[in-house]
Amino acid sequence: MTFPFSANSLVKDIVNELPKTSDVFKSYRIDFCCGGNIPLSEAAAQGNLNIDSILEDLKAVYEKNESKETDLEVWTNSDSNTIIDHVIANYHRATEEEFKMLSPYVTKVSRVHGDNHPELLKVYELYHEFKKEMLEHMAKEEEIVFPIIRKLADGTIENRDEAINMIVELEKEHDHAGAILKELREITGDFTPPLDACGTYRLVYSRLEELEGLTFMHVHLENNILFPRYI
Repeated sequence: MTFPFSANSLVKDIVNELPKTSDVFKSYRIDFCCGGNIPLSEAAAQGNLNIDSILEDLKAVYEKNESKETDLEVWTNSDSNTIIDHVIANYHRATEEEFKMLSPYVTKVSRVHGDNHPELLKVYELYHEFKKEMLEHMAKEEEIVFPIIRKLADGTIENRDEAINMIVELEKEHDHAGAILKELREITGDFTPPLDACGTYRLVYSRLEELEGLTFMHVHLENNILFPRYI
């Protein structure tokens, strides 16, 4: 795992290759959109910033991205408590963080470009519907349903039928979230920005697609590995 960026890398190229690095540039007030066609070293010099600190922060984002799991089937042999803990730590927290960081970009792009690209107004609406539903869904999992599944796993559940009904309800919520993501993909042409899209516009589409992937992996662990053990 070799870190691919250096002081000579263009700011825009870094963001294009790894969209989440935009959060690093935003924190340093480096313009990765209109002013991104310059080397990282030049951007740091313009802001009187420490290039080594920026590279360290970029490296942290890169390493976190590279550590994403690819073989989800390994969880078929894991106990339910381990899967639940993994989902909370690696999917719930990551999704919450992405909502926090992505929301301002979605709002900005819809406000600035919505007149010329009215589909962005629908993107804004669908994104915030998805965000609201997923935050409520994850809270429900952590506060109510996951504790019930833990009791199912250790055989201490009192009302098994009620517990199963709650799991089935979660699956229905997954289906609705998937329907929203499908509509987002359709309205954005498979997250393909128009030719006149600025850097932030392109960034939003890239990160929406990443959010879709994160959600699909989250749902796979639950629908295809965890839940079938009990229903």
